[in-house]
Amino acid sequence: MAMRPTIHPVILSGGAGTRLWPLSREQYPKQLLALASERSMIQDTIVRVQAPGFAAPLIVCNNDHRFIIAEQLRELGIAPAAIVLEPVARNTAAAVAAAAAFIAASDPDGLIMVLPSDHVIMDRDAFLAAAALAAAAAAAGRLVTFGITPTSPETGYGYIRQGAALDGHPGAFAVERFVEKPNLETASGYLAAGGWSWNSGMFMFPIAGFRTELARHAAGVAAAADAAVAKATRDLDFVRLDADAFAAAPSISIDYAVMEKTDRAAVVPARLGWSDVGAWSALWDIGKRDESGNVVLGDVVAERTRNSYLRAESRLLTTIGVDDLVVVALKDAVLVAARDEVQNVKTIVDRLKKAGRSEATAQPRVYRPWGSYETIDLGRRFQVKRIIVNPGQRISLQKHAQRAEHWVVVQGVARVTRDEDILTLRENMSTYIPVGCVHRLENPGSEPLHLIEVQSGGYLGEDDIVRIEDSYGRK
Repeated sequence: MAMRPTIHPVILSGGAGTRLWPLSREQYPKQLLALASERSMIQDTIVRVQAPGFAAPLIVCNNDHRFIIAEQLRELGIAPAAIVLEPVARNTAAAVAAAAAFIAASDPDGLIMVLPSDHVIMDRDAFLAAAALAAAAAAAGRLVTFGITPTSPETGYGYIRQGAALDGHPGAFAVERFVEKPNLETASGYLAAGGWSWNSGMFMFPIAGFRTELARHAAGVAAAADAAVAKATRDLDFVRLDADAFAAAPSISIDYAVMEKTDRAAVVPARLGWSDVGAWSALWDIGKRDESGNVVLGDVVAERTRNSYLRAESRLLTTIGVDDLVVVALKDAVLVAARDEVQNVKTIVDRLKKAGRSEATAQPRVYRPWGSYETIDLGRRFQVKRIIVNPGQRISLQKHAQRAEHWVVVQGVARVTRDEDILTLRENMSTYIPVGCVHRLENPGSEPLHLIEVQSGGYLGEDDIVRIEDSYGRK
């Protein structure tokens, strides 16, 4: 009996998720956030494919998110096959092509399962059952897309019309046609007629077959991806695709590049409890509602409030006498929107960007390879930060020309280099870093290190850093 080919999960982590602002921002988009469970969305995606027959996941992401994703994998205790870094965004065709070329070097007869990192799937058993059906069809040479059985005439999704059933593959069908986002009347007709699915953006491909079809229908993408992988370099735990080669790829989706052109396309329709979480209203749809129809998260007191999504991240949120709202309260920004208007949140983000507002792209908490920091207070000649250093990590060996720093450990153990001295600080202990002192902060423990940093001086900008040595290749 022939062995079943291995399924290699390829998880695509791109996009800014601006419709979920203010929580999702360019520097920390929705797939990195815990929106639908206690884990982040990318963590849920990774855990979903921890099953027999699946290899370690390969993550495709951009350079700015690499350390955050690596840390979220570490939290799960899961080692990836690779974290592949895109030097520029080139849509899904190039990303999948590069992943396929990378995996083909070790398992040319395997399968790849392409998964966006920011989808919710509430029925994991149904997901794995659909994956098994798709894997069987893909092993027979089909390029399979996962169709979501529609529950309403949505106009924000593409649709797939299923054709004839595939011989020997019950539950899988040839694709008759793809339709881009239809109007409401057309979508209602599809729902009434049956035999249509939403296009989920999830795929199962035979590696060799996909690469053949890609070369046939999108030769420029295939050539650029192959060259980018051939010239890729290792950087710590990451694989950097060659920038010039990858930038030569046309920016095109996998649907346009291959799926709408190949005669090998198939669809597996499924009911997975699926959502692409494209707006705040989607989180109200899938959330646990109270007796008034509200989804309530955080420190919220709601009085005579119905059918609303209420989320408080850092302070008390109160509502009185309102219906059908989305209210999201963060430390630096608050969103109040009608629930049926949240698809337009992007217009707010665009206005903030044009005004040069940092709230459009950056979170109050800034993430670094070693952990994170957040400004607690800022005034003339002083700044107070809360710093978290992850277990086993350390900041660069550095000095400042214009500021001094006071460090107070509030949780964990710190190893501090201060010129020629090396100190060990525990909770409630502190040290002083004078101007010009060569210093480093390390966490030698197994738990996160939390400390309060008080900066003082005439200039407190982040560019007042002279790095002498850095574990992460920064200058």
